Amino acid sequence: LHGAAATPAAADEPGWTAEPLAGSAPAAPPKAGARPYFYLAGPSGTVLEDRLALDNTGDREHTVTLRGADAYNTADGAFAVRPAEESTGAGGWISFGAGTTVKVPAHTRAVVPFTVTVPPDSPPGDHPAAVVATEAGHEVGVRVHLRVGGPTLAALTVEDVSVRGKGAAARVAYTLVNRGNVALTPELSLRADGAFGKVAGRGAHPVAVEVLPGQRVELTEPWPGAPVFDRVALTLTVTAPGGARATAGTSRWFLPWGIAGRTGVGLCGLGGTTAAALLLVRKRRTRGGDGGPPPHGSGAVPDRSAAPEHELTGASR
Repeated sequence: LHGAAATPAAADEPGWTAEPLAGSAPAAPPKAGARPYFYLAGPSGTVLEDRLALDNTGDREHTVTLRGADAYNTADGAFAVRPAEESTGAGGWISFGAGTTVKVPAHTRAVVPFTVTVPPDSPPGDHPAAVVATEAGHEVGVRVHLRVGGPTLAALTVEDVSVRGKGAAARVAYTLVNRGNVALTPELSLRADGAFGKVAGRGAHPVAVEVLPGQRVELTEPWPGAPVFDRVALTLTVTAPGGARATAGTSRWFLPWGIAGRTGVGLCGLGGTTAAALLLVRKRRTRGGDGGPPPHGSGAVPDRSAAPEHELTGASR
């Protein structure tokens, strides 16, 4: 399953759903209301329990296979789960016992208990995982938000800031890296300082992604206030609950294509004129210092101690 993010989750084809059983959580989720995912918390070495609800809404029986899986962020920040053979973390702590394969009759709900056995040496913090239900190649992932007791650290960095496009279509690209041990829901603000006046940035607002511990995500941010002509210094500030804060920046010239083209042509012309002038000076000096007689009537005496010609290029003696 790649990129599954929310529950209750529906199969790729109509017929059944998988979601946490309402009212069965040993610990309440962070927010009141329906259970969008499993929330489990306890110290290392403990065994936690919860229940999954499989609802068959169709007219035929379905056979669903259940497993645990490690969760991670895709490059663009989506929530995804790893295959069974790659789940060496919290996904491997999940067990359905004898209920790994469940037959669900038509128009019936099956309630399946499972356990999460936290190893004694598990580090504190969040351990992202998911329960995956599969039938005939169709997978549904239900997130397991698992926190092991102990000290937590909310920390992140912002890296690789750049600007793409221009004008109202400009976007700021950046990378967020979760350096702590808890999942982060960041907010971002953008400050822009122009060389020729005030430039509109963006105030603090939520970023539509949750960055899991140890994960790196590459994001872009709309910047409709980008100028048409200016040199701008950009500063991104990202914050998250728990005291996480990071800043990073970049700078860029914004030039209209017409001005940029004329400026380039003008510089080329100036370079050609300068080269011609230098060549003319060199020729004149060559005529006056080539060992021939001085101009008629000048009375000048050649200076035999003058510096060699090659010094015109700045070369050493």
